[in-house]
Amino acid sequence: MAERPSESLGLIAGEGAFPGLVLRGAKAAGLRVVVVALRGSHDGSLLQEADAFYVAGIAKLGRWIRIFRREGVGRAVMAGRVRKARMLELPRWRQWLAYLPDWTSIRVWFFSAADRRNDTLLGAVADEMSRKGIELIDSTRYCRDAMAGERVMTRRRLSDAEEADAELGWRVAREMGRLDVGQSVAVKDRDVIAVEAIEGTDAMIERAGALCQHGGWTLVKVAKPNQDMRFDVPAIGPETIERLAEAGARALVIEAGRTLCLERERMIALADRRGLTIVARSDEGA
Repeated sequence: MAERPSESLGLIAGEGAFPGLVLRGAKAAGLRVVVVALRGSHDGSLLQEADAFYVAGIAKLGRWIRIFRREGVGRAVMAGRVRKARMLELPRWRQWLAYLPDWTSIRVWFFSAADRRNDTLLGAVADEMSRKGIELIDSTRYCRDAMAGERVMTRRRLSDAEEADAELGWRVAREMGRLDVGQSVAVKDRDVIAVEAIEGTDAMIERAGALCQHGGWTLVKVAKPNQDMRFDVPAIGPETIERLAEAGARALVIEAGRTLCLERERMIALADRRGLTIVARSDEGA
């Protein structure tokens, strides 16, 4: 569908570089971009680039919808990290005080979502927005050039041992994704040393480094088998590489065509300096 020059796109922005990629890609396509930045999960960097900029709580779905409808937004993108584990650091009553969910969020959380896994919750959010006339679309639509192509991205290639670890990690990560548990698994000597769950990839990398202090392990990060590209798309960037290097990893295997590479050139240069391998592969190439 071709965009109309005056059309507005909504951007629900969390942490990281992903929201900026979406914003700049949408503006290059001639769209007016209305940003709803999630309180506590954004750095304010989009303020100067957005055509309209608002801050709203993570549990204020009703406010997101009201803002977008007032701004004439019919389609929206959700991009950037939200650290769900932060919510679990607090007892339930303090979660309610900290996030003060509005009625729309309460209704989705308790009555629309069958469970609390990411796909279930975000799917219920998308359904609620759709009922109010706002379509949540593929989050990568305006930054397709940031998706990983199938290739070895670094000077260093996988060793035979790392290839074997990657094969095991790929199968395990695929199954984890099918169950909507997490996207990443750490493998060393054909043994799983850590898997990602609610804590996120960064915390899992730190844990893998603590468990495998002699290093040399491989991280495999894949999309879910039936990945909904509207949300929770796998992403890597320079920060990922730095964390992997500090934790003693030697290789990163990602899924081609369904993983975002943030600040790609800087990321690859950093991996080369730190002696890490980055490989983007697909099921066909696995």
